[in-house]
This record gives sequence, structure tokens and C-alpha cells, in this order.
Amino acid sequence: MEFKSKTQELTKGDFTLFPGLCKGCGLCIEKCPKKCLNWSDVLGVYGTPTIEAGDACIACSICQEVCPDCAIHIEKRKKPPFTI
Repeated sequence: MEFKSKTQELTKGDFTLFPGLCKGCGLCIEKCPKKCLNWSDVLGVYGTPTIEAGDACIACSICQEVCPDCAIHIEKRKKPPFTI
């Protein structure tokens, strides 16, 4: 069982999961528009599988918004300023 936050550095942003909060309901997987969230081998505090993001993640934050346990945090990468 894992209790520390786990951050994945992805192309569009950072995906952080808090396994101590995730109850494994799967709502984030169901609502992901890119279908890039998958069940992980890491078990949460309830003994259920947690999730991990795939490389197709666009950091849209829908998973963060629908998570009833606030177990997901998305940090979108900032685009570099436009230069001429």
C-alpha cells in the first residue's frame, strides 16, 4: 500500500495522485476524454487499485474535477512566451 503522493511528469503537465485519498471508484477513468488513465498496481488506503496516467494525457484536469476524494492534482505546463 502506498501513502505518499506519486507524480508523473508527462508531456503536457504533471499528474499527481494521492493514493491515501483514492478509493478506486474509477470515475476519473470513465470521464477521461483521451482514455489515458489506467488502473495501477499500487493499492490505495482502501486496498483497491489506484490509477496512473498514460503519455496521451493532455492535462485537461477533468479527472481532477470529477474525483470525489480530491486524490488527483494536475499541474499544466506553461507554454513559453511567444517571441518574434
